[in-house]
Amino acid sequence: MTSQESQPPQQNRGRSLDAHLNRYAARTAGMTASEIRALFAVASRPEVVSLAGGMPNLSALPMDSLATEVARLVAEDGQVAFQYGSAQGVPELREQITEVMALEGIRAHPDDVVVTVGSQMALDTVTRIFCDPGDVVLAEAPSYVGALGSFSAYQAEVVHVAMDDDGLIPDALRAALEAVHSAGKRVKFLYTIPNFHNPAGVTMAVERRAEVLEICARHNVLVLEDNPYGLLGFDDQTYPALRSMDEENVVYLGSFSKTFAPGLRVGWALAPHAVREKLVLASESATLCPPTFNQLLVSRYLATHDWQGQVKTYREVYSERRDAMLSALEQYMPPGCTWTKPDGGFYVWLTVPEGVDTKAMLPRAVTQRVAYVSGTAFHGDGFGSRQMRLSFCYPTPERIHEGVRRLGTVLRDELELLATFGNVAQRPQLGSESPSPDTA
Repeated sequence: MTSQESQPPQQNRGRSLDAHLNRYAARTAGMTASEIRALFAVASRPEVVSLAGGMPNLSALPMDSLATEVARLVAEDGQVAFQYGSAQGVPELREQITEVMALEGIRAHPDDVVVTVGSQMALDTVTRIFCDPGDVVLAEAPSYVGALGSFSAYQAEVVHVAMDDDGLIPDALRAALEAVHSAGKRVKFLYTIPNFHNPAGVTMAVERRAEVLEICARHNVLVLEDNPYGLLGFDDQTYPALRSMDEENVVYLGSFSKTFAPGLRVGWALAPHAVREKLVLASESATLCPPTFNQLLVSRYLATHDWQGQVKTYREVYSERRDAMLSALEQYMPPGCTWTKPDGGFYVWLTVPEGVDTKAMLPRAVTQRVAYVSGTAFHGDGFGSRQMRLSFCYPTPERIHEGVRRLGTVLRDELELLATFGNVAQRPQLGSESPSPDTA
């Protein structure tokens, strides 16, 4: 028996781990599990009311009709559906995607559409082709956790830009650009979710959009517009996409995950022609081609179903749940709490009284069978400890009401503890200075 074989198994595993750590590329240091991923195992337990995940409510989909469509796809086009396809995506679907984007005022040619495995892949690919280590990405505060993960993985530095109830603040954008340039760093792009923001729930005012685009163009900064929720406005209003106002300096990301089915993982990027070429090459190196079967199923759905009527149904479902959450917040939140009032999308952004740390409080909330996501998950700079994201898209209105009631009880208990014992057990309250939306 060798000396290594004689070592305890746990010690051998430790040595193996150390050996692999020494082999990793430096950029893997930025790859960490998000707080949302860490929550899934707990939040999925049936006794827990999860206000954490952003899962669409698929009960509104016509499953019987879709089952028939899947069978027809296999019977009629199985030889194509199960085969390799183009790295850029199925031509018929790209044509249909241009028609979907036209609802937001975008005029596009199918040749400039790149189909991806969900819009997360598009986001990651754009970051890969533009960002070198140390480059700066501007992103709203707070920002989508999946985007922050991609930026970190490619060793880009995130500089946050403040928002208010009307979305990204142009003056804050100017100040951020000037500060980065003064530090001798390069800003590669502004990442923004203009409509029904994840996680903040706010929408960029229409009158601000042209100003934001003008600022970015003047500073030679690309705009990366992420718009998965754009068709899910509760008052049936569809806002003009940033891409509809600037075809040369905006890369637009779209997805069927929120308006059809996330499990199919079909998203896309619409890019200026020169950028599109690099996107196709980068996508091809990552996946060779997006799944043909999934694309053809989405294409058939768009061609044979009243998909706009389905979107209208989604709007009604989510509007009812939004109303349930806002009503419950009014009823159960203690004094000093404020929250955004979204007119579309999936999320409410809640700010709690000073002294409460939502990340530290989360285990106590789960003990009381309610889950949320701490605001720290949506910041790349340590802020957000006074905020949390509440998702209303998946639970029923009754479950939302009960979840918010439980959350209110946890918050009141937390405030009583703070009043009695003070703040000595908590870390510094960075979140109290967080430049995040805060509405009464």
